[in-house]
Amino acid sequence: MSKTTASDTGQVPAEDQDLGAAGSRLSTAPQEEQPHLPALGVVGWVRWFWRQLTSMRVALLLLLLLSLAAIPGSVIPQTGIDALKVADFRQRHTTLAPIYDKLGLFHVYSSVWFSAIYILLFVSLIGCIVPRTWQFVGQLRGRPPAAPRRLTRLPAYTTWRSEADPEQVREAALALLKKRRFRAHVAGDAVAAEKGYLREAGNLVFHIALIVMLVAFAWGQLYKSEGNKLIVQGGGFSNTLTQYDDFKSGNLFSQDDLDPFSFRLNKFTGTYELTGPNRGTPRTYEADVTYSVGAYGKEQRTTIKVNEPLEIGDSKVYLVSHGYAPVITVRDARGKIVMNKEAVPLLPLDGNVTSSGAIKVMDGYRNAKGEKEQLGFQAFFLPTYGGKGSTMLSAFPALLNPMLALNAYHGDLGVDSGVPQSVYQLNKKKLTEFKDSKGELFKQQLKIGETMTLPGGAGSVTFEGVKEWAGFQVTRQPGSGWALVGAVAAILGLAASLFIQRRRVWVRAVTGDDGVTVVEMAGLGRSESAKVPEELGDLAALLYDRAPGAPDAGDDGPGADTPDAAASGDAPGDDDPSSRASVPAEGAEQK
Repeated sequence: MSKTTASDTGQVPAEDQDLGAAGSRLSTAPQEEQPHLPALGVVGWVRWFWRQLTSMRVALLLLLLLSLAAIPGSVIPQTGIDALKVADFRQRHTTLAPIYDKLGLFHVYSSVWFSAIYILLFVSLIGCIVPRTWQFVGQLRGRPPAAPRRLTRLPAYTTWRSEADPEQVREAALALLKKRRFRAHVAGDAVAAEKGYLREAGNLVFHIALIVMLVAFAWGQLYKSEGNKLIVQGGGFSNTLTQYDDFKSGNLFSQDDLDPFSFRLNKFTGTYELTGPNRGTPRTYEADVTYSVGAYGKEQRTTIKVNEPLEIGDSKVYLVSHGYAPVITVRDARGKIVMNKEAVPLLPLDGNVTSSGAIKVMDGYRNAKGEKEQLGFQAFFLPTYGGKGSTMLSAFPALLNPMLALNAYHGDLGVDSGVPQSVYQLNKKKLTEFKDSKGELFKQQLKIGETMTLPGGAGSVTFEGVKEWAGFQVTRQPGSGWALVGAVAAILGLAASLFIQRRRVWVRAVTGDDGVTVVEMAGLGRSESAKVPEELGDLAALLYDRAPGAPDAGDDGPGADTPDAAASGDAPGDDDPSSRASVPAEGAEQK
């Protein structure tokens, strides 16, 4: 899954054929053969298919397909996330729903076609990484290739004549290159060195990290679980399926995977900005809880805040919502208490916690005639009521002036039919409105301590007070730690592959025809870059200090030949050898 260049595939240009091994394989990218039809037979087709699957273009195509395949999962309601929305979609789209069912669009991430793309991408990455890893290990165990016959063909080149012996020059060059963290050795009449192996290591780390992330995400999706629970102040929760208000999980999740723990909500604390443009914005939002791990675990007390969950085993308990639960006492026509100071949670409608819900009296109630009936109240709660004549919207989220408004009904709530219904809504099909003196729906606004007397002596409802509730989300996401490690490793590996350049340097020192040592230095990078000639110039300057130039026989007085004087045509005597690294118009590689 990396770029294939001319040097990667060993296709050296004709004019550079004499570079030999020196100009080949500066990366571990797989070699691509010339396009041709595969050999007839099963083996030929399998080999051809495997080459295509592990190629960069197919891997990129699979990544694109995976991204496109995830779009329906974000747009269309998913069964595993919200079954109620899926049911509602089926009712509203009777034509599209059957088509979506056949295409698996209501469960995209567990569909056959999404899994096929995912698995093919996984196999493609593995098929790309394994051979490249072995090639890279082989390169690490080997030595940099010997110098080519003509160093002048390389993109960065410099030369000078020195009075030092060739062996002394080679020893000085070997020590210098090793000091600059090159892998170097003497090969014949030259020193061969190479640097930048971390580029290929980073490339491999990046691809391996992608596999780790794919495995971690798949593992998390298959074994994940997520449940929500609303708890009124003083109430508790045990981590079992029956305790959740709603629960969803991965395909391979089982009830035994739930961590055994329980906790109790002691108090919820919420404070808000009183003035200014941020009036009503929460400043403190925390739940004081007492929890224990296991059936006989010791009780411990802690505080759960927003984005600071309680962690128990592999489970995390998040504080996700807050609201109010009016405390109600209901009496029947005979004065018998049928609901005794029960806190009924209501759901917030806006940022100021204007809340609505239903109060249901299902058992024990008898009307004025002594007949068994059920009571239902449509409830609206305002933690801060603006006063008479104001709208039915809370002016502030805190309990400054609480008010409860009730609409009263009697009859059959429909809870005995066996059909599940929301605890926050009234099924009014079999309910009858209580009427006031004007023949309209009987309703009343109550402050704490006030009582609403039902018409015809049917009973009464007393608003006793308010408790706060907190909504908790218990999540279990295995593999998230590995996904984080993979993401960090992928970033580091990508940075290494982008910013580190692999390059080779050769230093040849031989005795010339006139008995003076001729020093040649050349460099080759994996791609065209100004870094190779600059680095070669720096190395040449340092080596020149250890093997200074010899006097030029053509000069009247003593002088020093300097690096690259012959290659660049500069006059002898220039003291800056690093400025004369000769760079041809084209680099060693052609993409």
